[in-house]
Amino acid sequence: IHIPFCEERCSYCACNVIITRREDVADNYVDLVSKEVDLIAPEISKLRRVNQFHLGGGTPTQLSPRSLERLLDRFAVHFMFEESAERSIEVDLRVTNADHLRVLRDHQFNRISMGVQDFSEETQKAINRPQGVDETREFIRLCREYGFESVNIDLVYGLPFQTADSFARTMEIVYEIDPDRIALYNYAHLPAKIPHQRRIQEAWLPDAEERFAIFKRAVEGFTQNGYVYIGMDHFAKPTDELTRAQREGTLQRNFMGFTTRAGADLYAFGTSSISSLPALYVQNVKKLKTYGDAVTAGRLPIERGMELTRDDRIRRWVIMELMCNLRVSARRFAEQWGEDFHAYFAEELPRLRPFIADGLVNPGLSEGIRVTEMGQIIVRPVAMIFDAYLNFARKAGSSTPVFSRTL
Repeated sequence: IHIPFCEERCSYCACNVIITRREDVADNYVDLVSKEVDLIAPEISKLRRVNQFHLGGGTPTQLSPRSLERLLDRFAVHFMFEESAERSIEVDLRVTNADHLRVLRDHQFNRISMGVQDFSEETQKAINRPQGVDETREFIRLCREYGFESVNIDLVYGLPFQTADSFARTMEIVYEIDPDRIALYNYAHLPAKIPHQRRIQEAWLPDAEERFAIFKRAVEGFTQNGYVYIGMDHFAKPTDELTRAQREGTLQRNFMGFTTRAGADLYAFGTSSISSLPALYVQNVKKLKTYGDAVTAGRLPIERGMELTRDDRIRRWVIMELMCNLRVSARRFAEQWGEDFHAYFAEELPRLRPFIADGLVNPGLSEGIRVTEMGQIIVRPVAMIFDAYLNFARKAGSSTPVFSRTL
C-alpha cells in the first residue's frame, strides 16, 4: 500500500510524494484506498492468503493512528493472512509516536524500517532531513519494547559533503544501535527529471572515486561488525531469514527489496503503486485527484501496464538469480524453461569476458555462471548484460543514459 504523504520534501528523494500536513487529506486518502480494495478484493480468491504485507511511502505514519487503524481494518475484512505473514512498514520516526506503534502491533506488524541516510549534520542540512542520534536510538529502543521482531535502518551514500571518513562516523553509530538489517542505497542525482534535486549542487557531491571509497568502507565495516552482505544494497545478521535464504539459493527480490516469499503475486494499492503478476506489471495513476476520480466512479485507477513475453520472463528469472543468489545454474535453467542456457544467451555470454578476466564472475560456464565475492559489488552491471531492453538501446547507438549510475 503506497501512502504518498510527507510533511516536508527531502531534497534527495526520488519517491512519488505529496507534501501536506493536513489530516483531512490523509483521512480522505484512506477512504479512496478502501474503495480500491473494495473493487479488487472480490476478484481474488478467498482461498489465497497474504504472506507479505507492506506499507510504503511517502510516510505511512503521516496518517494519524486512527486513520492507520481504519486502513488496516479494511484490509483485514477483505483478506486472510497467513499466521507467519511478514507485515512491514516504512516510518519517519520524527512523525511516528507510541500510538502508531501500538496500532501496528495490534495488527501484528513485525518488521519496521526507518530512514537515517546519514548522521552528519552538514549532510542532513543539505538534503533537508535533520534527525538526531539520540532520538533515533530512543525510537528503536521503543520499537523493540513494543515487540517488533526486525528493525531496519536505511542509509544513503553519494549524498552532499559525504566522505569515506565522515560516513565512517555514521557507521560507528549504527553499530552501537545494532539494527537487524541495514539498507545502503546509492543516491541517484537526476535533477533533469526530479526538479527539487536542483537544490543540491553538483559541487557538493562526492566524486566517483570518493563514492566508491564510501561504499567499499561500508561493505568492509558492516561485514566486520556482524552483518552479512546480501548484495546490491542490503546487509543482514547471520541468523536473519534473508541470509539463510541466500545460503539456500531461495532468495527473491520484488519492489520492496529482497524477500524470502518466493512465487508470490504482488497486489499494490494507492497512487503510483505497481502490481507484479507472473506475466504482467500494472501501475496506478500518480495524481491524487485522478486516482480519487477513478475509484469513486468504480473504475480501477490504472495508468499503464506491461504484459511480459516469454523472453521477458526468462530474462527476469536469470536477472533475479544473479541479483539474489549470485549464480545461474544451467541445469535449473533447462528444468525451468526447457531451453539450453548457453544457446539461449549465445549473444550475451561473450560480454561476460571482461568480468571473468577481472575475477568478478566464475568462468565455469559449463554449469552456468557464478558471481564471485568481489563481484557482488558490481552485480548490477553483470545482470544488465541479460536485459534485452538495455541491449536494444545499446544496439540503437543511444548515447543518452536511461538510468542512474549503478555504483
